[in-house]
Amino acid sequence: MSVIDSHCHLADDTFVKDLNDVVARARDAGVSRVMVILEGGNAAEAEQARRIADIWPGTRFAIGVHPHQAHEFSDDPDRAAAVVRAQFASTPGARAVGEIGLDYHYDFSPRDVQQAVFRAQIGLARELERPVVIHTREADEDTIGILRDAGGGALRGVLHCFTGTPALAAAGLELGFYVSVAGIVTFPKAADLRETLRTVPIDRLLTETDSPFLAPVPHRGKRNEPSFVARVVDAMADIHGTTSAAMAERTTANFHALFGP
Repeated sequence: MSVIDSHCHLADDTFVKDLNDVVARARDAGVSRVMVILEGGNAAEAEQARRIADIWPGTRFAIGVHPHQAHEFSDDPDRAAAVVRAQFASTPGARAVGEIGLDYHYDFSPRDVQQAVFRAQIGLARELERPVVIHTREADEDTIGILRDAGGGALRGVLHCFTGTPALAAAGLELGFYVSVAGIVTFPKAADLRETLRTVPIDRLLTETDSPFLAPVPHRGKRNEPSFVARVVDAMADIHGTTSAAMAERTTANFHALFGP
């Protein structure tokens, strides 16, 4: 069974020492491709990305300024898009702009600055004709509003690590977006999330780890890694009453439909 981890942070420093082993375990687990998320302008992550690409040539990358870092561009939100544009051009495996969006839970950046940086990067995605990877936390109304407004009906993308309401799922689907599911779906207290995900058609689903965070059951409490994505595939197969093999095949096809080869 071949599976894809559509969102992981392999460039995080927690993977520096044992990256080769992490990649080997992923391949042994049937992971055929990963989408590695890079923070725009982060030199250490860019260097790790080059190492990952050497070890695993099929790796794809998304590059963006996360809302937590938006304050670094408060003087000129368009500069965030410029930084991502430059890094995109120097990263052969780059396929998406992200993760970008809004986070009103931590508010590490002022909300107006988050919104301005978000809009600037949506503009870049449209310019590059690339999809976006969306982070939204306690900001659903503003996130969807900006996607509708700045996206202009010409934007493709995914709601990453989806834990939202049926209303958010419906709004994302109406925009033509995909919904990506992480290990939270396996948690005992995630019954409401599982019910919401039953309403998402399988041709709009992606699976991810968001590693090193949110390891699925039975690995909860450990560092997450791409090899664990098969547990998410199993959970989604259960929810939709199909086989893991069929869910893996469908989500793999969905990944390629959104992000290309």
